[in-house]
Amino acid sequence: MTRVLLRSLVAVLGMAAASWAPQVHSQAYPSRPVKIIVPFATGGPADNYARYIAQRLGESLGQSFVVDNKPGAGSVIGTDIAAKSPADGYTLLLMSNAHTVNETLIASKPFALARDFVGVAPINYSDLVLVAHPSLKASSITELVAQAKAQPGKLNYASSGPGTPYHMAGELFKSMAGVYLVHIPYRGSSGARTDVIGGQVDMMFDAVTTMAEQVKAGKVKAIATTGRQRSDVLPDVPTVSEAGVPGYEATIWLGLMAPKGTPKAVVDRLNEAVSKIASLPEVRQQWGKQGATPLVMVPAAFDKYIQDDIAKWARVIKSANIKAE
Repeated sequence: MTRVLLRSLVAVLGMAAASWAPQVHSQAYPSRPVKIIVPFATGGPADNYARYIAQRLGESLGQSFVVDNKPGAGSVIGTDIAAKSPADGYTLLLMSNAHTVNETLIASKPFALARDFVGVAPINYSDLVLVAHPSLKASSITELVAQAKAQPGKLNYASSGPGTPYHMAGELFKSMAGVYLVHIPYRGSSGARTDVIGGQVDMMFDAVTTMAEQVKAGKVKAIATTGRQRSDVLPDVPTVSEAGVPGYEATIWLGLMAPKGTPKAVVDRLNEAVSKIASLPEVRQQWGKQGATPLVMVPAAFDKYIQDDIAKWARVIKSANIKAE
């Protein structure tokens, strides 16, 4: 065999080995337990869904997926730990739209989503509902917009605090509907709900499942939900978009990210596993009862979804001059 042929053979074998490497890595992964850092407190919706996905991933991929709660500083502490973890697929981050809001709201944080993470897979989204005290004259989005424009600054809405999903939903509505509503921030949702039910505050955006029973009991009236489609929990209530503010959408969504540099084969394997779980009929049915709808996207589409969400909330934060507490 000539030297030229020998070099050619070595080159071909090298290229073949390189093409096989990602597949071997993918097939071997995971070979030990995987940690999912949840930068939120134990017991909340994000934690519950993370634990559900962890259990299902363990069953699907044959290794333990362990949830590690690292709450604090509005999700910054746990997210920073994940950002500094090895990019080997054995540390994942449970993230939400709180992260896309914080990209603009908390400029001093030590990480950036696009720089330090890669999207793995979305999990699901949950609608909010705009509810009002029964004494409010308006009972629809059209009536609310008309009343707010006729009485600028007279109507108000409560939230669980600056920068929270409920506050951001309100500011997005104000911006897109062209109205001015006074924001009444609370330290947590319970006080806000109590005062809306009691009539001390006119309205608020809140989780559909949380307010559904109050709506059915007549303690508050549901004006509209915030997703692209009507909620299965309140199917008779129109969305904000269909009721008068086209294109409006403000949901709470969850997904998984991994440190930047995590092998593509590993990301793809995780994405495929999460997507299969979210597509199971029993999962869709179970989550639907909780007001959540599965989200399924390939990694590249999820990365774009994250970047689009960052841009969306950056516009709202800057136009409303929202400051972090």
